[in-house]
Amino acid sequence: MCYLASSLDMQMNGFNATIAAILIVTLGFPARADVRIGLADALSGQLAWTGEQEQRAAEMAVADINAAGGVLGQQVHLIVVDDFCDPKQAVAAARKLVADGVAFVVGHGCSEASIAASPIYEEAGVVQISPSSTNPMLTEQGRANVFRVIGRDDAQGTVAGNYLADRFAGQEIAILHDGTTYGKGLAEETKKQLNKRGFVEAIFKAYDPAKVSFSAEVAMLKAVNSSVVYLGGRSRAAALLARTAGDLGYPLQLISGDTMGTEEFGLIAGTAADGTLFTSNTDPRENREAASVIERMRAENYMSDGFTLPSYAAVQVWAKAVGKAGTLDAGAIISVLRNDEFDTVLGRIDFDYKGDLTVQSWKWYVWKNGNYTPLNEQHR
Repeated sequence: MCYLASSLDMQMNGFNATIAAILIVTLGFPARADVRIGLADALSGQLAWTGEQEQRAAEMAVADINAAGGVLGQQVHLIVVDDFCDPKQAVAAARKLVADGVAFVVGHGCSEASIAASPIYEEAGVVQISPSSTNPMLTEQGRANVFRVIGRDDAQGTVAGNYLADRFAGQEIAILHDGTTYGKGLAEETKKQLNKRGFVEAIFKAYDPAKVSFSAEVAMLKAVNSSVVYLGGRSRAAALLARTAGDLGYPLQLISGDTMGTEEFGLIAGTAADGTLFTSNTDPRENREAASVIERMRAENYMSDGFTLPSYAAVQVWAKAVGKAGTLDAGAIISVLRNDEFDTVLGRIDFDYKGDLTVQSWKWYVWKNGNYTPLNEQHR
């Protein structure tokens, strides 16, 4: 009996020693955790097309980074949230991402959402890089953690205003906008430059972006004899305006901004898309650095147009900055972002002290035969 007790004691002591050793190993060498990053965009509603573009591109960028070993030896995990392109929902989405422990956010897609969410990320020490928010206020707020890989609407509006003044002098020019932070802001910047050049628009008016027929707008244009329209808004409404004018037999020269560079515009407008002019940053599909990514996107049956490649680039830039900083500390990453250059699918880019691209190259593109191509004659 004594012998049996002694044996049991020895076995228990050995068991306890094994448990202790396991605990020491576990505590001394914590299990590897994924690095969490977020994407916030409009993934439902009218802007779901663009949101899906940006989501799929971010997912591919994360997959490529993980295939190459991740960041700092850790795999990257992408958390996706829907902000509906709505400021209040954007704040809720930002709080969720912060609660989930993300170190970085791609987004938001819409300017109004990016602006509303930015103080949440600043307070939490989360780096924010937008692939598509162009309203100047996003970076004019002076938040150190905010960047974007696309140009600003004050520069885009200057280009548009000059084009209108150069090409359509003597004609009645109408400016329409959708009332959003992006659309109204771009329209106002365009109007500002047009007026600076000595021209006054025939119409400056908002429209409802949710409407499905623009016959009232076409009638309004007829009333002032205007066939030249600058539209500050998203591709769906622009496409419907072009289509309505075409159906009514009214000749319309539609001119707009960077949201027209998406397959959605051509699909909705149909043949009425032909001749539509719009400004955009240099089409990243022209970059050699993007060729392999574009090919893989095609293989997965989705387009690399619109804001797809900028979304990929946002993830790419952040990962490169983490690698150079050697840490996930936001302050160190921000310092690298502000002081280094980065080779991306958009080409080589760097940021100024506000978080904007130091080089903003707004160019003209024209829709023809279901696609858009660079306009030969550039007007700045």
